[in-house]
Amino acid sequence: MDTATHVVMGFAIGGLATLDPVVAQSTVNTQSVLVAAIIGSQIPDIDTLLKLRNNAVYIRNHRGITHSIPAIFIWSVVVAAFVYFFFPETNWLHLWIWSLVAVFMHVFVDIFNAYGTQALRPFSSKWVALGMINTFDPYIFGLHVAGILIWLLGAPPGYTFLIMYGIIFLYYILRFVMQQMVKSAVLKTVPDAERIIIASTMYFNQWRIAVTAKDYYYVGRAYRRSITIFDKFKRIPVPDTPVIKAALQDKNISAFLSFSPVYRWEIKEYNQYTEVRFIDLRYRSNGHYPFVAIVKLDEDLELITSYTGWVYSEEKLRKKLQVVTD
Repeated sequence: MDTATHVVMGFAIGGLATLDPVVAQSTVNTQSVLVAAIIGSQIPDIDTLLKLRNNAVYIRNHRGITHSIPAIFIWSVVVAAFVYFFFPETNWLHLWIWSLVAVFMHVFVDIFNAYGTQALRPFSSKWVALGMINTFDPYIFGLHVAGILIWLLGAPPGYTFLIMYGIIFLYYILRFVMQQMVKSAVLKTVPDAERIIIASTMYFNQWRIAVTAKDYYYVGRAYRRSITIFDKFKRIPVPDTPVIKAALQDKNISAFLSFSPVYRWEIKEYNQYTEVRFIDLRYRSNGHYPFVAIVKLDEDLELITSYTGWVYSEEKLRKKLQVVTD
């Protein structure tokens, strides 16, 4: 989920914690758990700082080890210890338990959007991305804001957020049912589909679709059960050539391929260099595919420049490549 949603989730978990008799028995316990819940609901995304290094490192590692099973327990201890330093009179055990709940909920809800996490590490490095919930879901965010406002107006926070999470649980079930309906509609449209990626959007009834079939890739949108295919690409295996081998050695290409489950590739030859591009098919927006990896190689197949990331126009991509070169 986005940062704003994780923040309001922290407040909600802190309010929910007042149902715990130990937390509710003193102001210190209540305040310390609220602070821990807010921090715990954010801490796994500390790997966003990897952007300061470069996009390749960020793409390869964001929502990776920091969202793993061991990390959930490590972060909860770190958060609880940090908060305990400022609230030494609080109950340590319950402070840790609610820190654990906050961190776990952060990782858990991230599984349901299209980006996903490597939440199964260390048992598996597979990306778990269910695509049911958009990274920013206005309904989930709005319910949290409403719950916080009701709390501020004097309602008991524990029961307020318990009811709210009950509603959100039903909402998740509804989104799952809707996604399965879309999947059934896609199979009718593309009967030979081998893999179907269905991702939610900001709009309740609209979904992004990327389909891998026997001979083609299909990219489109679904509105309820109505499927519209925008693009169809011939499914051509990546060739085992010197150019491709050289491109695969680049860190940006490698990071892209470690993350993207469905993509197409292009090779373009120019007077003084060869350009290899990999294009993720999941994020089509206004006829453009913004998530790409690109490498330029000279005549000796030595790296000139490369880039990976989200770019929404060819002009901006060329500028980023120029910056890297400079």
